[in-house]
Amino acid sequence: MTTDSIALPFPATRPATRIWPKGLAGHLVMVLLSALSLFPLYWMVISSLRPANAMFETSLWPATATLANYRYTLRAIPVAQMLGNTVVVSTCVTLIQLLTAILAAYAFTRWRFRGEKLAYSLVALTWLVPLQVVMIPNFLLVADTGLLDSLTALVIPHFASALAVMMMTQAMRAFPGELIDAARVDGSSDWGVLWRVIVPNLGPTLASLAILIFISTWNEYFWPLLLSRSPENTMIQIGIQMFMTAEGNQWGPLMAASTMASLPILALYVVLQRQVIQSFMRSGLR
Repeated sequence: MTTDSIALPFPATRPATRIWPKGLAGHLVMVLLSALSLFPLYWMVISSLRPANAMFETSLWPATATLANYRYTLRAIPVAQMLGNTVVVSTCVTLIQLLTAILAAYAFTRWRFRGEKLAYSLVALTWLVPLQVVMIPNFLLVADTGLLDSLTALVIPHFASALAVMMMTQAMRAFPGELIDAARVDGSSDWGVLWRVIVPNLGPTLASLAILIFISTWNEYFWPLLLSRSPENTMIQIGIQMFMTAEGNQWGPLMAASTMASLPILALYVVLQRQVIQSFMRSGLR
């Protein structure tokens, strides 16, 4: 018997490969990118706590932190009402755009009609038109209906979104046709197929789209600026702008108002962090 045929009682040990430097480098890059992303928010909060005579200091923490900027901001503008208006407008726009996107996407995917491709192309082309191009025509329509300086005027022009229609159309085109055929065999109408079969199975796409619409509406500035005439009927972004004047910017109240405007969105993300990440991953958004 040769030594080549002798089975060793233990497998030969292989030299350990050190993979931790590669993993460590990746984590260091993630930490660095996270710090770069969070530092502007941190600086905003810290600046809101600085007194006026220390606003341009470069220290990472103010020598004398104060809430005077927040007290001044709450007296200068109706922050609570502006935040409430922003929540109402953002929620209404999100729900309406989701509804119109669902109905339009179902028509484009399940119905066949003359001019179908042309209609979808026209909807897609409207996505390429900047808001500033249609802002004046929309303003004239709102003014003719007497809705200036109202929350209704902030919602009506946003009844439909080309991006939402296209996203929902692509999601419904990828929906298994066998499920729809089975529902048809069971006697479901188009309305039943849409709301009992398709919509319940498009949760991740709807969640991702709702998040995008809500944040986009929350950050809207030009349209409320054009329509609003009183602080009580406008959104929080216009309230922030009130601290920027020709005589100079009130940086302390400006940072305090910006912090209060950011808190609801940050709180919403913290509460729904897992759902937000999962919705974007499942829907394929990046």
